[in-house]
Amino acid sequence: MTTKKNVKVTLVRSPIGTPESHRATIRGLGLRRLNSSRVLVDTPEVRGMIRKVSYLITVSEA
Repeated sequence: MTTKKNVKVTLVRSPIGTPESHRATIRGLGLRRLNSSRVLVDTPEVRGMIRKVSYLITVSEA
C-alpha cells in the first residue's frame, strides 16, 4: 500500500503583471490571494505547475 505524498503551496507574490498563463496556473493550483495555501498531492502534473510559477510561490512538505 503506497501513501501519497503531499506538498503545501503558498502564494507569496502577486500575480498582477504576469503572463495570463501564469495567472491561470496559480488559479489551477487553487490559490486566490496572497498568503493563501493549499495542500496538494505530489504528482508530476502538480510539480510542472509549481515549476512554471516558482517565482510566485513557496513550497514545503505537508
